Amino acid sequence: MAYIRSVIFILFMWVSIPIATTLFLLAYPIPYHHRSKFIALWSRFTLFMLGLICNLKYQISGQENIPEKPCIIFCKHQSTWETMALQLLFIPEVWILKRELLWVPFFGWTLASMKSIAIDRKSGKKALKKIVTDGTKRLQEGHWVIIFPEGTRTRPGQKENYKIGGAMLASASGFDVLPIAHNSGEFWPKGQLLKKPGTIKMVIGPLIKSQELKTKEINQQAELWIESTVKELYEKDYST
Repeated sequence: MAYIRSVIFILFMWVSIPIATTLFLLAYPIPYHHRSKFIALWSRFTLFMLGLICNLKYQISGQENIPEKPCIIFCKHQSTWETMALQLLFIPEVWILKRELLWVPFFGWTLASMKSIAIDRKSGKKALKKIVTDGTKRLQEGHWVIIFPEGTRTRPGQKENYKIGGAMLASASGFDVLPIAHNSGEFWPKGQLLKKPGTIKMVIGPLIKSQELKTKEINQQAELWIESTVKELYEKDYST
């Protein structure tokens, strides 16, 4: 039954994404601060449908740690779920992402309209410079900047090296880092059709003060908190 529900949800996504993308692009002349709220409505509705169809809900804790002014979001990346959930918390937000995503029909077109910072990961120092330059500009304009520090989706229990770009942005711009952990990969597995019923737990961590730390220290603190919290989330799931 879970597979049947998952297929129904995927069909909903296939139908809704082209419609939503068309509406987003038509709304392009609207200032991004207002347009991002409009985009977040689709994410909220999609997560509602995920709960309704697949019985996959979510809980978010630590929202008291969200600062009043925008900062840099370091989030674990395990599924598509967090790309929607983060839009409910941080408005207006922009994403640091690999430029190939902009070429994906509909999905990529929406990302391109969202002031995304698209980088060529093979360009090395040029990509880092773009992250720092464009990221600082977006932050100063009042946008939350979201980055997946591992640079790719990981499976539960898997960990990639944390890339230095987000920490460099924090160090150079003086804006703080907000770490976020979750266990979405357990319920929305990477590369799988199945959406398992249950409750995804997302935890927003304590703010990391970038002005008090060196670049490597920012990365180390974010990595330590995120990975230890993710481990705790999975241990709790398996123990219940």
